[in-house]
Amino acid sequence: MATTENTSESTSEITAPARGLIALPQTTARALIAVGAVATIASTFMSWTYTADFPGDLTYYGSPAGLQILDLVAGAITLLFALTLFDVRGLRWLNPAGATAPVVLAAASAFAVSWFSAIAIAVDLKGLVALDPGAYVTAIGSLIALVGTLALPSPGDTFKDWVSKPDHIPAAQKLPGWAERLVITAATAVALIVFTYGIGVDPEASETFIGYLLLVVFGTWALQAAGLFDRFATLNARHKGFATSMAFLAAAVFPFVENNEHNANLGVNILVVATVALGLNIVVGLTGLLDLGYVAFLGVGAYAAALVSGSEFSRFSGVQFPFWAAMLTGMAASLVFGVLIGAPTLRLRGDYLAIVTLGFGEIFRITVNNLDGSSGPNITNGPNGISMIPDLDIFGFNLGNSHDIGSITLGRFANYFLLMLIITGIVVVVFNRAADSRIGRSWIAIREDETAATAMGINGFRVKLIAFALGASLAGLAGTVSAHVGYSVNPAPYQFAGSVPPNSAFLLAAVVLGGMGTVNGPILGATLLYLLPEKLGFLKEYQLFAFGIALVILMRFRPEGIIANRRRQLEFHESDDSIDIPEQGLPDSTVGVTKAGA
Repeated sequence: MATTENTSESTSEITAPARGLIALPQTTARALIAVGAVATIASTFMSWTYTADFPGDLTYYGSPAGLQILDLVAGAITLLFALTLFDVRGLRWLNPAGATAPVVLAAASAFAVSWFSAIAIAVDLKGLVALDPGAYVTAIGSLIALVGTLALPSPGDTFKDWVSKPDHIPAAQKLPGWAERLVITAATAVALIVFTYGIGVDPEASETFIGYLLLVVFGTWALQAAGLFDRFATLNARHKGFATSMAFLAAAVFPFVENNEHNANLGVNILVVATVALGLNIVVGLTGLLDLGYVAFLGVGAYAAALVSGSEFSRFSGVQFPFWAAMLTGMAASLVFGVLIGAPTLRLRGDYLAIVTLGFGEIFRITVNNLDGSSGPNITNGPNGISMIPDLDIFGFNLGNSHDIGSITLGRFANYFLLMLIITGIVVVVFNRAADSRIGRSWIAIREDETAATAMGINGFRVKLIAFALGASLAGLAGTVSAHVGYSVNPAPYQFAGSVPPNSAFLLAAVVLGGMGTVNGPILGATLLYLLPEKLGFLKEYQLFAFGIALVILMRFRPEGIIANRRRQLEFHESDDSIDIPEQGLPDSTVGVTKAGA
């Protein structure tokens, strides 16, 4: 009899409905979320402050601007997720599992943007008296919505349980091919709008950019918790070629949408760093070799292109190669240096190899600094570098001149952005092909266990040397464009660490932050690391400090990077039974891991 009672008690514990942190009826909780979201949206059409001194001019009624636009988007996302709790027809795709986590995170995004805005206004304008009714309405409305989410049922009592993805997400209904492509197109367009808005924020309006970051972080987290990223990854895997084409098409449209030379220059620099980071990803992400002097290969390519550019400050001032020849020269020079440095050093492993590559990077910088004709042969013009590098001329198309396409004028940096986008596309294709090839599987086997790979017949030294040489040549390719974009090259940027990119620490951080062994990871990492210091200028000398804190937080909570390679995610979370990693939409290098492991 006692056994039966115990069994009944345990069964009742298992089947007991989950409860929220706050004891409220579910109907009331859902109503609070919806009412709070509507109040947040309505507040954006009201004045938030009496003066136009705050960035964005939030003094108007009926015309959202600056942080109000961001709060409007956050409130709309919260309302949409709240309506999924009422099982509104047509919105089931937004939260297919009816989970609590995305609703909580959406409400958190509205709360974060609203309260940050109110606090920023009060701090910048010296007191609460600067707040108009709209600021109070958005603060109270977002708080009401957040309180309502705390009454929703949760699968556990911890914060991790509260914001984690549900164990089971229903499979998406199979759509016609044209509909799936339409979804991919729409998602790509949204991504372009989000990126364009962020890069278009005035560097002086740091408050607006911080609000943008809060919205992007919590909003992305909400979509991830709802399982939408997994579903989108499945669509991408099903239409991989179309998805890749749409991504590059969106990037090509960027100069036309954001017709600003400063932002186009930012885009060029991001693509240069992303291309170099992809080359480093072959060495670090696929092969597992820690290279701390990789920026030297970028410098070799830049100097090689500058020497044959026709600049009057070049040692070979009478020589001017066409672009394709200068590009091959930069790649070949970096390739040769990669082989020369790799041949005697790649027999080392771990920290020893890292120290040697760090030394090579410093040797390169010191050498080009001394080749000025006094302390060494006159080749690089020493610390003055090679300046007045002419703009590229490709098939009669001078990239230094502005060109009109319809009613849109593409400036110099927009031209170089489109050129660099083509080069980045080539590097992406090379990376994917190499990772999925036999040599790519050998790289991954070396990364996992070099001793075991050698025992299985893989020539570790040869395989590592190929990775080193290929990565170096890709960096040299990017260097040829960067030399012409900047009009000059000098030894100063090519160091291990510094406040101004590119440098070896910056490139390595882009790979680690974005996700080692993936294609999109280094591109995302380079974008974040270049964009954040540009828009958060108020940090000034504290930029490196903030950057270090961000890396520590990332290593603690997501050591596999923002865009994770499947195998690395499993390695870092092998003790976490709740992790849910989709099989579809994974990087091709994951397949290579499995084969190499077999």
